[in-house]
Amino acid sequence: MLLKSGALPGHLQARQKAGELAPIYVVAGDEPLLAIEAADAIRGAARALGHAERDVLHADARFDWSRLTEATTGLSLFSARRIVELRLPGGKPGKAGAEALSEFAKAPPQDLLVLISLPRLDRDARGSRWVTALQQAAVWIEVERIERQALPDWIGARLARHRQHAPREALEFIADRVEGNLLAAHQEIGKLALLYPAGELSLEQVSDAVLNVARYDIYALVPALLGGDAGRALRLLEGLRAEGEPLPLVLWVVAEELRTLLRAQEAVAGGRPFGVVSRELRIWGPREKLMPQAMRRLPASTLTTLLARCADIDRLIKGLAAPLRDSDPWLELADVALACAEGSP
Repeated sequence: MLLKSGALPGHLQARQKAGELAPIYVVAGDEPLLAIEAADAIRGAARALGHAERDVLHADARFDWSRLTEATTGLSLFSARRIVELRLPGGKPGKAGAEALSEFAKAPPQDLLVLISLPRLDRDARGSRWVTALQQAAVWIEVERIERQALPDWIGARLARHRQHAPREALEFIADRVEGNLLAAHQEIGKLALLYPAGELSLEQVSDAVLNVARYDIYALVPALLGGDAGRALRLLEGLRAEGEPLPLVLWVVAEELRTLLRAQEAVAGGRPFGVVSRELRIWGPREKLMPQAMRRLPASTLTTLLARCADIDRLIKGLAAPLRDSDPWLELADVALACAEGSP
């Protein structure tokens, strides 16, 4: 059973009324705050139904998978109902682990709740036998990332839990300061609840209280460039530079996306459907939605020019001459990002 994280509270409430939770829960995702909250909610519901004892297993590369069998089949001296947590931070159990998880999913023991924590899995991993077995036997909670455009609404909903609300400009201000760091957003929202009473918060109050705790993700550049969000792209580049992100890696991310755009542009111009091209070029998720508008904004000639400018930036990084370019490669890359967002070479 696949379940989005937002639907988990309703599911747990219904199961508690019925007096029994599902035997296996899987929490998968890369948003630490939301994954922690989902796991806490499951533990709380389990404790309310008498699961008083808890065993935690950390499955690293050297994990002995016989310990899973021992933990799930052993008897407890203190509680008839137990929780066994299996944490798989790498998301790859290996051959032995895949076999153990597949076998366990066929017949989970009674009076036992197993909570499995995973990172977000890629498409290849999702098609594996052990994942299929777990999805059939477990309640699989997909912890979805909060994208930048949805972040102000998410912050507003969290403020409402404290009976506070703020104008849109204040929500955008907070989002800019905590982008990519929901744990920090949670802390800042809690701080606002402590500093100010319930009711309307002004932009001035918010700006006085909220720190700049954004954690800049290099791959967040891609949707900013594809979506034509010049302000965000420049803000991300500035943050990445301040955090010491290696410039060659940042340049590679930008250039690779421009190359993908050019390949897609040429294929579609040749009469091939975008749906087929996107699968061949592995364009999925938010990129798949943003790519068509970027293709309309950036013709092949513009993309070719921008890639040539990326080659000049590579020369600057290596200490070579690049005529007509600024000596600071970060400034040149910011100019490329701006041109990409605005659709001009």
